[in-house]
Amino acid sequence: MTYDEDNIFAKILRGEIPCRKLYDDAFAIAFEDIAPKAPVHILVIPKGKYTDVEDFGVNANAAEITGFWRAVARITQDRELCGPGFRVIANCGANGGQEVPHFHAHILAGKPLGPLVAGK
Repeated sequence: MTYDEDNIFAKILRGEIPCRKLYDDAFAIAFEDIAPKAPVHILVIPKGKYTDVEDFGVNANAAEITGFWRAVARITQDRELCGPGFRVIANCGANGGQEVPHFHAHILAGKPLGPLVAGK
């Protein structure tokens, strides 16, 4: 997959599209999903140009990887999600359900989420 400079997350990073920003540092920003799948549905995106979790894992430097996952942890701590529990999902590719070609993680929480069930 080729990185698309015009994807919605690239536009959010450039400030061309507004978002309800919840977190921002040198490595990542986080904001509320506009079509939430749980009472708490936060998207966390790295500031680098990575298409998916595989691209990020292979091509990001150690500081970017550490900074991104520390941002995820910080968000879950700040919103007190650790006690009741949460789920972090990163979809990859068409079969994985990825809709935007910019690596991102979904933090889902706020209710019992149950087991993941594969579609038929």
